Amino acid sequence: MGCCTGRCTLIFLCALQLLAALERQVFDFLGYQWAPILANFLHIIIVILGLFGTIQYRPRYIVVYAIWTAIWVTWNIFIICFYLEVGGLSKDSELLTFNISRHQSWWSENGPGCVRKEASMSGIKGLDSHSYVSVIGCALEYRYIEVMHSSFQILIALISLVDLIHFLSTMSMKNPPTFCSSRHTCRLPPPSPQQKKMLNINLNLQTVLINLKLHI
Repeated sequence: MGCCTGRCTLIFLCALQLLAALERQVFDFLGYQWAPILANFLHIIIVILGLFGTIQYRPRYIVVYAIWTAIWVTWNIFIICFYLEVGGLSKDSELLTFNISRHQSWWSENGPGCVRKEASMSGIKGLDSHSYVSVIGCALEYRYIEVMHSSFQILIALISLVDLIHFLSTMSMKNPPTFCSSRHTCRLPPPSPQQKKMLNINLNLQTVLINLKLHI
């Protein structure tokens, strides 16, 4: 498959976004973070749609992908603000779990260097079957890991958006876009009826001029 007008760069960026989203989806599932799980699921679907549109030259799919990319950047900015507790947000709230559970990020107990300890609560009446979980020794607080994840997503999305704008601009230029075949060659699309008519007129004019020159 040939590469034209930054197309391969966009394909690579879409594939990278898919891998990053799948990695993030796994850890969000482990932490029961339902809002991010839903957002990741939509992101994966639309990135696949954008990848298909890029490969098959479908401008509508690419435009949908571009709009979603802007939404995805906004969502990740919100996640960063959530974990850094900006604007009255609290990382200890149940906002990301839709108030279904009190689970936090999977990294809160399984981050680099974290040691998870459980202490029984047998001395407290009514809580004999419960245990208190404490996490110590974390080399990096879990909220910063989540911030790095979101920052990486924003970086890839912004680069993709810039390349996407360039790719769409080349597709909408006055010159007809080239279509790449499987033999690593680019060909022009077939001419429209109006273009065929203009070509015939030009050929007829050239023939008349050549005959005039010959008679002279």
